[in-house]
Amino acid sequence: MKIVLAYSGGLDTSVLLKKFIEAGHEVVALTADLGESDAVAGSGAAAQQEQVREKALKLGALDAVMVDAKERFFQEYCLPALGANALYQGTYPLSAALSRPLISTLLVETAHQYGAQAVAHGCTGKGNDQVRFEVTAKALDPSLRVLAPLREQPLSRPDALAYAAAHGVPVLQKVEKPYSIDANFWGRSIEAGVLEDPWNGPPEDCYGWTASPEQRPVQPDEVVITFREGVPSIDGKTGAEMVLALNKIAGKHGVGRIDMVEDRVVGLKSREVYECPGSVTLIAANKALERLVLTRDELRFKAYVDQTYTNLIYDGLWMQPLRSALDGFIAALKPRMTGEVRIRLHQGQAVVVGSRSPFAVYDQKLATYAEGDTFRHDAAGGFIELWGLPVVAAAKAAPRTAGTAVGR
Repeated sequence: MKIVLAYSGGLDTSVLLKKFIEAGHEVVALTADLGESDAVAGSGAAAQQEQVREKALKLGALDAVMVDAKERFFQEYCLPALGANALYQGTYPLSAALSRPLISTLLVETAHQYGAQAVAHGCTGKGNDQVRFEVTAKALDPSLRVLAPLREQPLSRPDALAYAAAHGVPVLQKVEKPYSIDANFWGRSIEAGVLEDPWNGPPEDCYGWTASPEQRPVQPDEVVITFREGVPSIDGKTGAEMVLALNKIAGKHGVGRIDMVEDRVVGLKSREVYECPGSVTLIAANKALERLVLTRDELRFKAYVDQTYTNLIYDGLWMQPLRSALDGFIAALKPRMTGEVRIRLHQGQAVVVGSRSPFAVYDQKLATYAEGDTFRHDAAGGFIELWGLPVVAAAKAAPRTAGTAVGR
């Protein structure tokens, strides 16, 4: 059987690739470049990606395909998520969750290109990603088989390390530091090892993008994020290039460290550590601009839309028709999502310190308490009387009981 495997070059997928080959299958290793190497290696990113490709070929892959999907990831996934202020359980910017429907789409496209009968991933039965990969693949091509060997026969990290050592599979993980790390330019997730006990504080060595409190600059930095119809840019940089640059400047101030116990799709709770300096900063800016240009009722309704949109992403339902419908609502607001937001980065915080827009609903002449106030203060009394009519009427009609204020 010919299989297209989602291949990161890490422990699990390297072991899985070797197991497939030993079972007699032809395997095409697919690696999506979503900016992880750029964030870590900078100018050496291309060399690092080539090492991943060469590793797959040396392990016996029929072919190793490296797809530069950074801009596609930003335009088709991160940008819509930003428009929805997507923070799972109010905290996590969904970096891993957003990448899975794209990777699954690439798996299906590559399977069609190579005439493969199946696609495969290295997820276990506990994880969220199995849902995200498989629901997307089935929606795109129900005829393809989706293989999940590590779900059928779970492999512990120590066992995986032992298998790798016995079969000549080179890996970066060590027994004493067995973190499972997934990253793209929208964020970096770290789990396993000592992190599995939520009482343990995250060791400093698990972080890679954000500075510790001791290493952060004394002086803050400020960045101005410019939005044009909902699309952000910084100093002329847009797309993946912009997020990578923001990761560096926000990361040096320790912005975007997240340590949470979250509810997985399959129902259990897990302790997760994330680093999302760029995405956390962008979402803060997007929210600030919304507060400036959208009406109160739009903001109230959009809060529900945002939560629903976020849950669809996390729950692996990117292909749900409801998501496309919600995209339509958010798109209707974008013509007014134009302006600038000033963010101060300091000591782990991205704080909005200024915002302006030609479409601001804010009117300083109405808001001011200084000279030039145009608000009609004398109209407030009548407003309060009418606004409170239902409350007063209900209070008058309520049964009189001990302690009731009405009638005393």
